[in-house]
Amino acid sequence: MSLPVTALYAGLLALYFVWLATRVIKARRLYRVALGTGQHRLVERAMRAHGNFAENVPLALLLLALAEMNGLPIWALHALGVALVIGRVLHATGIAREPEEFRWRVIGMSLTFTMLIAAAAANLGLALAILTS
Repeated sequence: MSLPVTALYAGLLALYFVWLATRVIKARRLYRVALGTGQHRLVERAMRAHGNFAENVPLALLLLALAEMNGLPIWALHALGVALVIGRVLHATGIAREPEEFRWRVIGMSLTFTMLIAAAAANLGLALAILTS
């Protein structure tokens, strides 16, 4: 089965993941930190932006793929994908800056959680419809 919508958002998010990883590498080089944060706030912020992305995106993409496989309308899949991408970019933008842009961090996490909840609800509805038919 083909999953073109999930593939689109997975590709975009993978590129952003690599970009976040390069920010960690650059911060570590700049502040000469081989492992961990070296107790430097900007290294820690870059690491947390990257880490939070890695903690949330895999489950979101799995839910998106399952919803696509089970027939969620394309408009709903794109709404979920766009919410996820925007949420992750805003969160990383907010957390990585010094001083922190807290509003972007909050909006980003809110969009990410909204996407996760909506995708979970869609998957539950789709699964129940399939199981009871």
